[in-house]
Amino acid sequence: MSRLRVNAFTLSLDGYGAGPDQSLANPLGVGGENLHKWMIKTRSFQQMIGKDGGTTDTDDEFAVRSFENVGAWILGRNMFAPSRGEWPDDNWKGWWGPNPPYHVPTFILTHHKRAPIEMEGGTTFYFVADGIQSALEQAKAAAGDKDVRVGGGVSTVRQYLQEKLIDEMHLVVSPLLLGSGEHLFAGLDMLKLGYRCTGQVATADATHVMIGRV
Repeated sequence: MSRLRVNAFTLSLDGYGAGPDQSLANPLGVGGENLHKWMIKTRSFQQMIGKDGGTTDTDDEFAVRSFENVGAWILGRNMFAPSRGEWPDDNWKGWWGPNPPYHVPTFILTHHKRAPIEMEGGTTFYFVADGIQSALEQAKAAAGDKDVRVGGGVSTVRQYLQEKLIDEMHLVVSPLLLGSGEHLFAGLDMLKLGYRCTGQVATADATHVMIGRV
């Protein structure tokens, strides 16, 4: 049965999944890129950006697992673009260049309609302007028997958690403090929502935490 998953979603020690003031120069907000040092060193990430080398350790194993059995993605708008409001033009096609790492249908949550964009490597971006339920229905239809992965950002994950729609989460706690930004758990009672910690694995660069829905 298809599941709705969050994988390799990285938080600071103080619970922030992105830094403040996202912009073209700071796609993950100020200081946000430092969250992902655990992944950047892995062979999986190096292959993603067209390079050789990288570690093949526990962190890499989690990175590899995060892409397994994924038939569609759901992303918030700012995981696709730095702009807000109406689309300024049709030139922007994502942060990743012509061959994004998704390689399956990818549904972007937005309030402003836009035609689909077909990219290299099997990724097609679809823009969903009628809410998270519609995006999930479309993503599940596209994924078939495979899972749907919610890639972020923080607001998108929070919306699906609030509706108790996420089946399982793999969170990565990075050993740094951001102080401000976008907080994943602020105002959410995860126990009342039916979630429990089901496991954890610590490495030198991160703590991997698994959360499941009871």
